[in-house]
Amino acid sequence: MGLEIERKFLLKNSDWRKLVEEENLIKQGYLNSNAERTVRVRVKNSTAYLTIKGKSQNTVRQEFEYEIPLADAESMLKLCESPRIEKTRFIVNYEGKTWEIDEFEGENKGLAVAEIELTSEDESFDLPDWIGEEVSQDARYFNSSLIKKPFSSW
Repeated sequence: MGLEIERKFLLKNSDWRKLVEEENLIKQGYLNSNAERTVRVRVKNSTAYLTIKGKSQNTVRQEFEYEIPLADAESMLKLCESPRIEKTRFIVNYEGKTWEIDEFEGENKGLAVAEIELTSEDESFDLPDWIGEEVSQDARYFNSSLIKKPFSSW
């Protein structure tokens, strides 16, 4: 069983941009966005994944992710709930930790969040000066919530 331990933050400024090491275009949709479980189809650049996630318990939840054929993912995206998520993910390394910064497009344009995945809930890490308020527990910022109530409607 896979576990995802993730913390999510808003950004104070754009100082992180000078540290970007990688940039990926992501489009994703949800076949199921139920709070108890989500089933997501994601295309990252030209690689596709099917991901099943369990209910969040604080910052931890079960996660199962499988690479799938790109053509299958493109077909599955047409079956997904609307709107779909479109974003650019920037990879930044800071003090030995990898941060993923997502800038959203479409109905979520204007939203940007930074995430860090950890190996345990009590793992320590340094907060960069460009990190703002933590929103890990705020369900509005879950991608599966952004399809139901996009950022543009807040």
